[in-house]
Amino acid sequence: MTEQLRLVEQALSAWVPADAPAGLGEAMRYGVLDGGKRLRPLLVLAAAQAVQGHEGAALRAACAVELIHAYSLVHDDMPCMDNDVLRRGKPTVHVQFGQAQAMLAGDAMQALAFELLTPLDAAELEPSLQARLVGLLSRGAGYSGMAGGQAIDLASVGRQLQEADLRRMHELKTGALLQASVDMGAACGVADAATLAALSRYGHAIGLAFQVVDDILDVTQDTEVLGKTAGKDREQSKPTYVSLMGLQGAQRHARELHERALQALVASALPDTHRLRELADLVVHRQH
Repeated sequence: MTEQLRLVEQALSAWVPADAPAGLGEAMRYGVLDGGKRLRPLLVLAAAQAVQGHEGAALRAACAVELIHAYSLVHDDMPCMDNDVLRRGKPTVHVQFGQAQAMLAGDAMQALAFELLTPLDAAELEPSLQARLVGLLSRGAGYSGMAGGQAIDLASVGRQLQEADLRRMHELKTGALLQASVDMGAACGVADAATLAALSRYGHAIGLAFQVVDDILDVTQDTEVLGKTAGKDREQSKPTYVSLMGLQGAQRHARELHERALQALVASALPDTHRLRELADLVVHRQH
């Protein structure tokens, strides 16, 4: 994965402009470069490799999904949302640059994601694939995905949710963009409907597992390890898998989702899914 991470960092550094007006570029680059696990880009690239997809298209898709993720963190950290001051081990964008600039930086990163998927030179990304990738990313990021899940999250503070409601919230807030990452990578190659469905099931399981583990780490790790404020969910009375199932129950559920993801890879019948398997392991066994 080291080589793929290097490629993603280089591409993001090249595509996120430093010279955007009035310091906007500096805030954008601060929000997306030099930090984060880059799980979403790695999922895009691993899925593309599994279906022998176009590498250039996959790299653009990988950077686009990371820009959407980064913009969501910038906005999520602002006082009107989660009001956090630490992200990826450094001050959040609104702390560093002010709230107005942070809001604009997030807006600009979101737009840039779709710009990357629609290059002016159609030879870089054929129009039919552009449309497919834009559709997958917009649905993963919008009201029926990440933004919708965030809305449910904000409306659920102080409430005790049932498991089905909690799962639905996280399928949208966290899972949709992770699933979209797998689907976008798969779209960069050629695969039949059964294979695409199996990869999508893998993405769904991994997306939910990521959030379950996030809830676990929020109560088992400290701020220095996480790179963000630990215990924030409990302080804000947010419903989590740990508050609903208990720590051991949440850990057991994460293992179940991990196994579900691996079964989906077997069902895909693809000859080489080792990177996707490794990413599934990484999601469940990570410490931050």
